[in-house]
Amino acid sequence: MTVHRSRITFTALLVLVALGSPARSQDTSKLKKDMVGQWELATTERSKTCVVTLKGDATPQGLKLELEPACAAALPFTRDIAAWNVKGLDIVRLQDAAGAPVIDFTEVESGIFEGLRTNEGIYILQNLAAARSLAKSIDQMIGDWSMVRGNGQAVCGLTLTNTEASQDNFQVFLKPKCDPAISAFAPTQWRLDHGRMLLLSAKGDTWQFEADDNAQWRRVPDSADSLIMLRGQ
Repeated sequence: MTVHRSRITFTALLVLVALGSPARSQDTSKLKKDMVGQWELATTERSKTCVVTLKGDATPQGLKLELEPACAAALPFTRDIAAWNVKGLDIVRLQDAAGAPVIDFTEVESGIFEGLRTNEGIYILQNLAAARSLAKSIDQMIGDWSMVRGNGQAVCGLTLTNTEASQDNFQVFLKPKCDPAISAFAPTQWRLDHGRMLLLSAKGDTWQFEADDNAQWRRVPDSADSLIMLRGQ
């Protein structure tokens, strides 16, 4: 009985392996297809960027790619990149002419990949159109804002900047004579995150705002004493 059961288990294992291999191949092929196009390779704060065009054509080194001329100056390690490929199920590899990894990326959000280079830090690979859209959105947020209550009473002025404060965050400055509750919160950083604008304090507290329209942002979750950010008032 034991021998018979072992044979069944072994046979089932062979079937699973046989079924699994095509699935893994399909997953890899899909990722390769999805990656073909233009991408932005950048430092986390996007102070240094490089446009990489991934292609589906095979070369002796891997799959073909093109780097814009400015890449070598912006990100010196890109001089070693000769091709790209997908390794395992989900690793997007930018590799040298010998096939060795220059940097490996894994997806952390839809369309956003992170890669680590030892002694250098983390780099981001993101769809070029999405990256430029985010940059444009950030640029549109820069400048003076007013916080007002739901009744229209102005309670604080603040300035959003594009000066890097920490990874993905930028500096924000409160103007004098703010409402005590806002002064106590004392935001020092801000960022855009999945369509929301976040204000962050040095104590680790976060206020979130959602856009009502192109001109104003309302704090969420909403309350009876709502707080709204308006441009330049």
